[in-house]
Amino acid sequence: MLLKNTSTEFGHISILIHWLVALAVYGMFGLGLWMVTLGYYDTWYHRAPELHKSIGCLLFIIMVIRVVWRLISPPPKPLASHSYFIRIMSRLMQFTLYIVLFGILCSGYLISTAEGQPIYVFGWVEIPAIFTGQGMQADMAGIIHLYLAWIVVVLSLLHGLASLKHHFIDHDSTLKRILGFKP
Repeated sequence: MLLKNTSTEFGHISILIHWLVALAVYGMFGLGLWMVTLGYYDTWYHRAPELHKSIGCLLFIIMVIRVVWRLISPPPKPLASHSYFIRIMSRLMQFTLYIVLFGILCSGYLISTAEGQPIYVFGWVEIPAIFTGQGMQADMAGIIHLYLAWIVVVLSLLHGLASLKHHFIDHDSTLKRILGFKP
């Protein structure tokens, strides 16, 4: 079992983290869209936001682990068939996805703690409110959170479409590598 990345392949840890983050992002996006439609007397009115916050806190930890893991186990080298433009666009897309994801997570924290209340992660751990009383904190962070969520969905769809283009048009192993298949 290949745990660490090599110069030609992603290790199982990188693959697991990649797909776990993708699943969490789309799940959180769907949950976020759904929970804002709930009425006060709906049974999920309080539960959905608590679940959203808890998963968001776990996703933050996973993203920190992902960044540390990327330093410990750098990703494979780009394929020789990739042009300079493709290599630059790939790095730019990955960097942007990381920045936007951290922006979503931080703005979510600022929304949730704006009134000075901590976040209870699945009722196990309490994350204190550090930045409070900043005027329109919840409103501003909410706008940022919403727009960044849409941006990450659009960017990740483009990311996925690019991998399909590499697989079906270019016939290279870009998609196979992140799925864990041998090139």
